[in-house]
Amino acid sequence: MLDRLTGMTVFSQAARLGSFSAAARTLGMSPTMATKHMNALEERLGVKLVHRSTRRITLTDAGQRYLHKVRPVLADLTAADAAATAEKVEVEGLLRISAPVSFGVKEIAPLLPELAKIYPRLHVELGASDRKVDLVAEGFDVAVRIGHNPDQTTIARKLARCRTMVVAAPSYLDAHGVPQTLADLAAHNCLGDTLSSFLDRGQWLFGDMAEIAVPVSGNMRADNGDVLVALALAGQGIIYEPSFLVGDHVRSGALVALSLDQPTVEMAGVYAAYPDTRHTTAKVRAFIDFMVRSFGSPPSWDRGLRF
Repeated sequence: MLDRLTGMTVFSQAARLGSFSAAARTLGMSPTMATKHMNALEERLGVKLVHRSTRRITLTDAGQRYLHKVRPVLADLTAADAAATAEKVEVEGLLRISAPVSFGVKEIAPLLPELAKIYPRLHVELGASDRKVDLVAEGFDVAVRIGHNPDQTTIARKLARCRTMVVAAPSYLDAHGVPQTLADLAAHNCLGDTLSSFLDRGQWLFGDMAEIAVPVSGNMRADNGDVLVALALAGQGIIYEPSFLVGDHVRSGALVALSLDQPTVEMAGVYAAYPDTRHTTAKVRAFIDFMVRSFGSPPSWDRGLRF
């Protein structure tokens, strides 16, 4: 029977993998049956979703729009199935997690003992790296990422919000003054984050929609937030970083959060990304649900801070 849900699943997998034959292998059906489901879906919708060639498929404009709507639907259905069967599935085996270095050390590693206590048959390997890993090629089950998840080969679930702060040490502010407006930043030593999409390239972005670009300059840059925090603590300049990196220092008074005339950019969030397959494993579901509960709302790193 050529049902709509299977057609949507075939379409999503074919879009991810680039062919109906690859999608068929993933879904455990013949290429002919996968093609039949796809044809039935296009006939039902009355639009062409893919361009077919001898080797690969590409999405039409309508296909791109439909895929954008279909992925969350399939993810929600998978999550619903998982919730219904969670008590029947044992959480066990090796869970390989990739996470950015700073976030992995500060926010994930301290939670792993409790995760191990809840799931004693689960073994965890945490790969801390600031590069974006290829989950499938490198054998990771899930990646924790900061910001948007543009990778169409993965499903992303938001774990927590991610706010940002402009901060400096009291010693720096005593020596150079306290900026009150975005324009004041031009007279200060602003330390650049070379891995950030909106904190380097000679400008910092502000505003609710990141619509305000402010030229900045400084004598030091780094590709790791902890390095920039260390420089700021030493009184070297002003930094613009996520609250999970600077929050403890602001609470202790070692760094001062600056109140400027425009809001800082709120990053898209902290996400768990995992391969877009038909079934999400119990260990990945357990990890994601545990992290959502542990981080809380607001997340622990934002508590006691004023934005």
